[in-house]
Amino acid sequence: MSISVVTTIELQSLPKLTSGKVRDLYEIDDKTLLFVTTDRISAYDVIMANGVPQKGAILTQLTAHWFKVLAERIPGLKTHFISLTPPPSVSDEDKALIRGRSMQVRKLKVFPIEAIVRGYITGSAWNEYQKTGTVHGIPQPAGLRQCSPFPKPLYTPSTKAELGDHDENISPEKAAEIVGDKYAARIEELALKVYSTAAEYAQEHGIIIADTKFEFGLDEETDDIVLIDEVLTPDSSRFWPASEYEVGRDQDSFDKQFLRNWLTKEGLKAKDGVEMPQEIAEATSARYKEAYKLLTGKTLEEALGEL
Repeated sequence: MSISVVTTIELQSLPKLTSGKVRDLYEIDDKTLLFVTTDRISAYDVIMANGVPQKGAILTQLTAHWFKVLAERIPGLKTHFISLTPPPSVSDEDKALIRGRSMQVRKLKVFPIEAIVRGYITGSAWNEYQKTGTVHGIPQPAGLRQCSPFPKPLYTPSTKAELGDHDENISPEKAAEIVGDKYAARIEELALKVYSTAAEYAQEHGIIIADTKFEFGLDEETDDIVLIDEVLTPDSSRFWPASEYEVGRDQDSFDKQFLRNWLTKEGLKAKDGVEMPQEIAEATSARYKEAYKLLTGKTLEEALGEL
């Protein structure tokens, strides 16, 4: 039986606030949002014309798992997560549409930067290093090889672009200008702590997190910095199988690098309106599901059966 792919959702029970590349945000009340994750997928900042089977459920369930793991391992960590159960105000018909792919979260002021942490040198970081010996403009030791670990994880923030625009790499100093000195150091410290904690957990479960991006919000009542949005998913991270890791070459992965590679090979990088062949969409889904199972110890189907 084929699995339906959900790229568009229109709930009748709640007002929609906005749609992003992957998620739709609905307002529950003045302090609470409903995140709904579709099966849309983007690469090189362009949304594909078709989606990836069950991707929305994978991202939602994995993010919820990470919030639980991180809260246990980082005392005092604040997240925006409330529940995987839709609120009573959502109709039964709408609940069926969003089963497994929705999350109640706290409404917070969002810091307009992406807190990227790199543990290994790959992708654009490797390209830059080969040319200049720097990553994100930060000088690095000589002799690093492709996919080597950095001596210590790097914090390399970017702007958070509007839909259709491209994120721009910025220095930590520029990030401080955007969010304010009061919060910049705390965001950097927290991003590095969450990455290191997650990388250790993932390594225990057979996955290397090469890099990832976080988003943070501000609880204006308490002045707490809060971990928000999706966390440590194959959409927001590079996941490598630890058993196959080898320095000096590109790595196989559980993330959308597989899709990026196909787009590049076909000359379709950053082009609008691209439709993935079915085998590419299904292979991407299989990689995401494998990462989910390794990190959580259960299949997606088992997780959905518990809802």
